[in-house]
Amino acid sequence: MTVLKTSLRSFLAHKGRMALSAVAVLLSVAFVCGTLVFSDTTTATFDKLFASTASDVTVSPSRAGQDDEIPQNGRPETLPASLVAKVQGAKGVKAAQGQVVSTSVTVVDSRDENVGPTTGAPTIAANWSSDELRSMEIASGHEPRGPTEVMVDGGTAEKHHLKIGDELRTIAVTGDFTARISGIVDFKVTNPGATLVYFDTATAQRELLGKEGLFTRITADAAPGVDDEALKADIAAAVGSGYTLRTAAESADAGREDVAGFLDVMKYAMLGFAGIAFLVGIFLIVNTFSMLVAQRTREIGLLRAIGSSRRQINRSVLVEALLLGVVGSVAGVAAGVGLAVGLMQLMSSMGMELSTEDLTVRWTTPVVGLVLGVVVTLLAAFVPARRASKVSPMAALRDAGTPADGKAGAVRAVLGLVLTAAGAAALWAATQAEKAGAGSLWLGLGVVLSLLGFVVIGPLLSGGVVRGLGLVVLRVFGPVGRMAERNALRNPRRTGATGAALMIGLALVACLSVVGSSMVASATEELDRSVGADFIVQSTNRQPVVPQAQAAVERAPGLDHVTEYKWVEAVVTDPRGKAAELGLVAADPTYAQDVRRDTTAGELSAAYGPGAMSVGSLYAAEHGVKVGDTLTVAFKGGEKARLRVAAVTSDDNNIDKGVMYTNITTAARFLPAERMPKSMIVFATAKDGQEAAAYEGLKKALAPYPQYKVADQADYKKQLQDQVGQLLNIVYGLLALAIIVAVLGVVNTLALSVVERTREIGLMRAIGLSRRQLRRMIRLESVVIALFGALLGLGLGLGWGTAAQRLLALEGLGVLEIPWPTILTVFVGSAFVGLFAALVPAFRAGRMNVLNAIATE
Repeated sequence: MTVLKTSLRSFLAHKGRMALSAVAVLLSVAFVCGTLVFSDTTTATFDKLFASTASDVTVSPSRAGQDDEIPQNGRPETLPASLVAKVQGAKGVKAAQGQVVSTSVTVVDSRDENVGPTTGAPTIAANWSSDELRSMEIASGHEPRGPTEVMVDGGTAEKHHLKIGDELRTIAVTGDFTARISGIVDFKVTNPGATLVYFDTATAQRELLGKEGLFTRITADAAPGVDDEALKADIAAAVGSGYTLRTAAESADAGREDVAGFLDVMKYAMLGFAGIAFLVGIFLIVNTFSMLVAQRTREIGLLRAIGSSRRQINRSVLVEALLLGVVGSVAGVAAGVGLAVGLMQLMSSMGMELSTEDLTVRWTTPVVGLVLGVVVTLLAAFVPARRASKVSPMAALRDAGTPADGKAGAVRAVLGLVLTAAGAAALWAATQAEKAGAGSLWLGLGVVLSLLGFVVIGPLLSGGVVRGLGLVVLRVFGPVGRMAERNALRNPRRTGATGAALMIGLALVACLSVVGSSMVASATEELDRSVGADFIVQSTNRQPVVPQAQAAVERAPGLDHVTEYKWVEAVVTDPRGKAAELGLVAADPTYAQDVRRDTTAGELSAAYGPGAMSVGSLYAAEHGVKVGDTLTVAFKGGEKARLRVAAVTSDDNNIDKGVMYTNITTAARFLPAERMPKSMIVFATAKDGQEAAAYEGLKKALAPYPQYKVADQADYKKQLQDQVGQLLNIVYGLLALAIIVAVLGVVNTLALSVVERTREIGLMRAIGLSRRQLRRMIRLESVVIALFGALLGLGLGLGWGTAAQRLLALEGLGVLEIPWPTILTVFVGSAFVGLFAALVPAFRAGRMNVLNAIATE
């Protein structure tokens, strides 16, 4: 009880000095709890949606995918309407209905603007039936009653300012058709962002499926007292084999699994960054308690002199850490809920609607946050607590500080050098790996070991690095600069720990910058080397190129040729009888001009001849295939073909690596027209000298089809750069949390350092140091510490990024690009971070009363 009272008294006495450490714990715990709450809320939202839309039993074609899976031919798999009567007649069925659902559509308004979602959510076109009333209700107007009427969901109507009477055009592979809005429906549960349009059944069948008398699925409701599993068995007996049957629970599970991948990536990525923030926070807490222990050496010595044991002193410091962890964690849990709400608002602004009414805080979330925050804080305070327990009473009474341990410094130097060397060796091994799998293990090991090595050896490096920085940055400020340099060198362990916190975040920034820049440079080089087409036309929402858009491209003026590119699924059997489920690219012969592919045998143009194909060099080597061999190709949904290998393409290319080619006409011989995939991408080449006119003509021709974008090679390169840049910006934003915690560490170190040097500051002020010079000295000290951390971090990150690029070269990332402008900007920005961190400590130091400061012991 005495230890608890002492710890509580000490904690309250130093609450100001503990505040920033508590903020570090708060931020880290908030990120973990916010991630968990956001993830649980998103999962609960989708669970409610799937539960509300799932019928007791759903009958689907055996080859049908999920509702948001877009078939390559643009046509969903179908069932005959006659099957509805069979389902209705099954034992235990109360009611059965046929449904038409298609995601292979784009809906535009009267201005040819896409009213579909901008996120990965689909646009869903369906027939209106009473089954929809499970999850929807008509808010205004009425259901569609003919081919000229359509109903739209309320979220889409509000977002795009649609009202009853407005005209919408639906673009499907069967053609375009228009209808006026007859009603607006609202979801009874949260709509995560999909756009829904409803037609009457006959119109939906004719316009979305190509003819009436077809459905994409049949739903059945159970009679009272009938179990879903029993109903499923009875329906299966009634309809026979060849169909997929799912209960409501199975349909919900399938839907949940469909979105689980995306949600898990978000969840674990954010938790990973929270872990980085915790790691950085450890340095802050260690520094805080180390400095507090040093400043309280005399106090601890007195406690030891009057009978306190080492265990009691150790326990006293750990109890303070416990209090810090509890306070920071409790506040972090509350902040985490707020962060989750903020994330939900952000996602809603991006198109993924999430309602705070579905906010889900499981009991495990605050428990995880509290346990993590408290455990991490206690672990961080363990070493300072042990150091406090070893304080000698007599030494403490003689001296206000604890001397450095030379033996520990020597051991630290050896350990740091060994870890750094081992890390460098592992990184080098990653660059020499012949397979990406083994190389990634070496890379991960190298990153961990080199990071630990730099953390351990940081205090030893601080001397040389700070002196070097002092020559460049501080000496121009005269005596004030030299004093700032000496202050930074006074306690290498403290400087090393403070710089290491900033080092971690900046190392990751530098590494990812190198990888991102190398990705863009490699892709750009490959485009310049391999792509000969002037223009690329593709969808922004994974839609196949509908025939009417294809025709618009072909009608555009100034084009020399247009090339269709279709991905055909097939099972390919080699001459040895070994079968593999692969894909062939069925393209026009002009594709050989649009994408340059080297061959190791044969001529690529011959692969577009009748009954011919090509294979990649890797496949040829693995399967013993050579030019002249015949392969059996079983086209999915079509017939078997025996195709002659006319060319072997080199898989040194990154574009279409490993792809097999054949002519579109060859694939069409073995596939029914309704099974033939649509082009997922179209290439076009302009006539000589007409590139600019052809570019404008293509964009004008495709204006009625906003789901397709025309890109010349410059546009395509910019798209790649923007995509990588957006991804990196998201990562940098998440890493900002770790950098913020590191900045708090610099602030805390300076603030405690000012308290520690109160008497010294008073003496300097007494002998003529002005307030302005004092503040400048502290700011310069902060700048040099920040630059020290930045120098280590950027150097480490460049090493990681270079090793990662060499490893990724096995996957085609062959160009190493160092983004020097980014690296220099981050380095210079670190100086401003240091200046910012020193504002409050410098201000407080300048306001000290000189006489009171001199009198301080």
